[in-house]
Amino acid sequence: MRRFIGALDQGTTSTRFILFDRKGRMVTMAQKEHRQIYPQPGWVEHDPMEIWQNSRHVMREALEKGGLSGSDLAAVGITNQRETTVVWDRRTGMPFTNAIVWQCTRTQEICDALAREGGQDRFRQRTGLPLASYFSGPKIRWILDQVPEAREAARKGHALFGTMETWIIWWLTGGPDGGSHVTDVTNASRTLLMDLASLNWDQEILRILQIPHQMLPRIVPSMDHNPWGITRMDGPLGAAVPVCGALGDQQAALVGQACFEPGEAKNTYGTGCFLLLNTGTRPTPSSHGLITTLAYQMSGQEPCYALEGSVAIAGALVQWIRDNLGLISSAPEIETLAREVSDNGGIYFVPAFSGLFAPYWRADARGVIVGLTRYVNRGHLARAVLEATAYQTKDMVLAMNRDSGVNLTRLKVDGGMVNNDLLMQFQADTLGVPVIRPRIAETTALGAAYAAGLAVGFWADREELRANWVEDRTWQPQMDPGTRDKGYKAWKMAVERSLNWVS
Repeated sequence: MRRFIGALDQGTTSTRFILFDRKGRMVTMAQKEHRQIYPQPGWVEHDPMEIWQNSRHVMREALEKGGLSGSDLAAVGITNQRETTVVWDRRTGMPFTNAIVWQCTRTQEICDALAREGGQDRFRQRTGLPLASYFSGPKIRWILDQVPEAREAARKGHALFGTMETWIIWWLTGGPDGGSHVTDVTNASRTLLMDLASLNWDQEILRILQIPHQMLPRIVPSMDHNPWGITRMDGPLGAAVPVCGALGDQQAALVGQACFEPGEAKNTYGTGCFLLLNTGTRPTPSSHGLITTLAYQMSGQEPCYALEGSVAIAGALVQWIRDNLGLISSAPEIETLAREVSDNGGIYFVPAFSGLFAPYWRADARGVIVGLTRYVNRGHLARAVLEATAYQTKDMVLAMNRDSGVNLTRLKVDGGMVNNDLLMQFQADTLGVPVIRPRIAETTALGAAYAAGLAVGFWADREELRANWVEDRTWQPQMDPGTRDKGYKAWKMAVERSLNWVS
């Protein structure tokens, strides 16, 4: 009997494989980190073959740990770091160069050149996105410009492009031997190449960016009744399992949090920080620095859209404090260090390491620490690191309130940082609304499992998924409005000082 759904969560720093039962409970899990490659300032890369090998490893390990086999799985869903771009040879499966990660800023000159005709919002009406180094389209253009082998293969029809779910699905379903080359609507909506209304690749934008249509994957629903392929018997699962669900990581968390109705929102605290608001079956344009994106699409149904606020550096700042400064030896220690003091000592940390994303979209910004005095110590710095994530979230919530016309009254949260009680309390304080953590914290992987499970009938409908959602803890705001407003005013002053560092 096929008792479980498998979810491969291919994230920015690691890859995990998790099995879920019908109640949405985690049964077994394996995780493996991959290298972060920094060839020069502002550039971030991953090795796609390392990620594929890690994916194979965690699939096998999770099954072994649970005493299970691939034949216990009804389906497999994929969720992934979005926008990260791979171009590879369809004949061999070998990448032409390392994957360019979503955080990488190397394509800024391409974006600036595109903006000279029509401005930063040149393609926003069709794609929902501003011109920014964040998105995949300019990354493809950079690879074709800078890697002669990729350019020649693209000309001959041998080059394939994909974000990480496309790369993994292609290998899972056969690779060079007939692998399925697909991307779901949520990931396609992050490329700067897809028309939001038609859900097709935009031919004019492809022409402007000089990207051959033939190298792009087929766009499919997030939850597809027609599987894109079957895992190979000689693959990591050792069984034939349908691959039929995929969502970009933030959309997966929205589904995992059961935010199926317009007006429901969640915020994920991971490497970056991502706030999504379900806006229903019509795309909602943003005039306050957010982006319009796909939330999900079920096979045979209208797509669901979302407004999103994206922050590049959240948990990555804690990682930076650990790895680059050595102030802590593990991420959880940041809370212990921050609790040594009662406030931030007057300092603010704006982590604009790759510029500022929503709602500013300023590629010229760089990281700053302001307000330093002789009084400041390690504890104050740790506290400012955590507060930076909460303040960046407040920036996005205020923009979302203005765009939607409705003030957020509570915030569902997930991701690795939600286990930091100090951060969650400060988040509730600075927003002035309750912050709610679900009992099942692995919402990103759970959303991918839900996508695949709905596709094959493992779960009957969205109401069954909603019934699985259970609150774990709620943080109520405790800060007085005067203190809240004073802190946020100082944060905005700090953001101003991060701007205009790169000409």
